[in-house]
Amino acid sequence: MRIRYEDMKGVFEEILLSRGLSAHDAALGAKIFADNSLCGVLSHGVNRFPRVIEYIDKGGIDVKSECEVVFTFGPFERWNCHRGFGPLNAAKAMERAIEISKKAGVGVVALGNNNHWMRGGTYAEMASSAGSIGICWSNTMPNMPSWGARNPTIGNNPLCIAVPRKSGAPFLLDMAISQYSYGKLERERLAGRTLPYPGGFDEEGNLTSDPSLIEKSRRLLPMGYWKGSGLSIALDLLVTLLSEGLSVKEIGELETEIGLSQIMIALDPEKFGIDDLDSRVSSTLEYVKSATVAEGFKEISYPGEGLARARKENEENGIEVVDEVWDRILSFRC
Repeated sequence: MRIRYEDMKGVFEEILLSRGLSAHDAALGAKIFADNSLCGVLSHGVNRFPRVIEYIDKGGIDVKSECEVVFTFGPFERWNCHRGFGPLNAAKAMERAIEISKKAGVGVVALGNNNHWMRGGTYAEMASSAGSIGICWSNTMPNMPSWGARNPTIGNNPLCIAVPRKSGAPFLLDMAISQYSYGKLERERLAGRTLPYPGGFDEEGNLTSDPSLIEKSRRLLPMGYWKGSGLSIALDLLVTLLSEGLSVKEIGELETEIGLSQIMIALDPEKFGIDDLDSRVSSTLEYVKSATVAEGFKEISYPGEGLARARKENEENGIEVVDEVWDRILSFRC
């Protein structure tokens, strides 16, 4: 079935209000989940919404908690989020980083003791929409093996970079450290498809393109093999130290994936004397797209183009949702 954006957002808002969120927070939370769905990231939008409500109902997410600024130094702030509603805390932190950047050129907010932020690109895109460069990442529970290991000891840590652009689809890199994210595996499994390239190992240690076998083994393939493994470790170390939050090891010792750490960075190009940012960004992206298309590919695109296309299509036709998922969401209405 297809659900109109406004209808989806309204249902999300109604359910969040019923769980005790303020009117402002319920509206913002609903918008984040609906926007993620609108741009085609269902795994961190409509498909994830039921699990988040279950976390709230079980007490894993405290919707009444407020982030506390526990340390400041120049353009840097450290927050303790007291295991509140992850997407709201992340949005407020990026808003603060943007605000700082408009005065100091750069703003950095480190969040400790937060919960899952859903789609990381949401917050990098907030910065680019405000004319700033946005950089953010999060750590996760141990859900990917380090290179050469059988069991998961590192996180599939999302890394996001957005650069503002006045015309055309903005540049937005939103990537997991694995070759395919768990969200991608879920989406392809639900659609009955295999992956175009091997994305992990089965329980016998064989490379496979079957998403269900990778989900079962939890042996995702790090992008770039040992390079992706190293990048995951580096991101976890940086975010853990700056936020004084839980590391991937400590998150893994909890019963569920809570208490995550995140970094929000905003840079104001004007403060760095960059006057021709738009022309330079457009020139680079147009150059990338000018290359000859290789065999087996339809076109060359840059990060962010696919999201823009999906958003336009879903605005026109509604967001495609699995019937069982939507029925589950409706069951949360009071």
